[in-house]
Amino acid sequence: MKATVFLGGGRITSALVAGLRLARYRQPIIVHDRHPEKLYELEREYGVIAQPDLRRAIDSAALLIIAVRPQSVRELLRQLSDFKRLRLPAVSLAAGLPLSKLRADLGPPVRWARAMPSPVCRSGRGLTALTFARGFTLPERKKVRAIFSLVGAVLEIPEKQFDAFTVTYSSSHGYHTLGALIDAAEGIGLDRKTAQLASAHALADGIVAWREGDASLEELSQEAITPGGVAAAVIDALDSSGYHRAITRGLEAGMKQARKNGR
Repeated sequence: MKATVFLGGGRITSALVAGLRLARYRQPIIVHDRHPEKLYELEREYGVIAQPDLRRAIDSAALLIIAVRPQSVRELLRQLSDFKRLRLPAVSLAAGLPLSKLRADLGPPVRWARAMPSPVCRSGRGLTALTFARGFTLPERKKVRAIFSLVGAVLEIPEKQFDAFTVTYSSSHGYHTLGALIDAAEGIGLDRKTAQLASAHALADGIVAWREGDASLEELSQEAITPGGVAAAVIDALDSSGYHRAITRGLEAGMKQARKNGR
């Protein structure tokens, strides 16, 4: 039976495989990586088929998922170009690398798509953006969407929005903000455990209430922020300290790096 083959056994492969196993995905999963310790860990933890030989991994593939760092993609595609008659759909997870670059390095009959899955897919609550190049057949599109939908929501967007999506959707925003809020709460007198609980509620539970309810963000903000109250003082101080400007600068830096990856 042909398999879903991951080329690269790093963090995003681990998160995706964990989410697929959580969703009881029973199709064969093969992982190729140059580092035996990564293959051993994935094999032990999730029951994947570890395949250190690239040629054998490719021969077993119904779908290729390219899951190496952007700076390593070109070398991997060079190796793949040595394999004749490579007729497969392939999905790149490399941030910043456009379809035009992928097709230039390894073009038809390989059919390309891009996916940007969140590491949160490990828990089945991920979010994945997809975009497809011409030539990707309808059945192949359905198959790709079906795989990623097992680990969370799937959003198909134009490729021109991919970099902006990448820098915006990352769970790193939440983790970074959570860590900063916990540290600040400890600084004003909370113990670590209580600071973690209060900070997680402030971020996660409030956002879940917005996503699962029918009230607008503005309505919920008005409910939580009483004029002249404690929350209003906090938000006013954050805004006057350049909170919005700092987020904008962060996203702009991410866009710059994504464009650098694509060169």
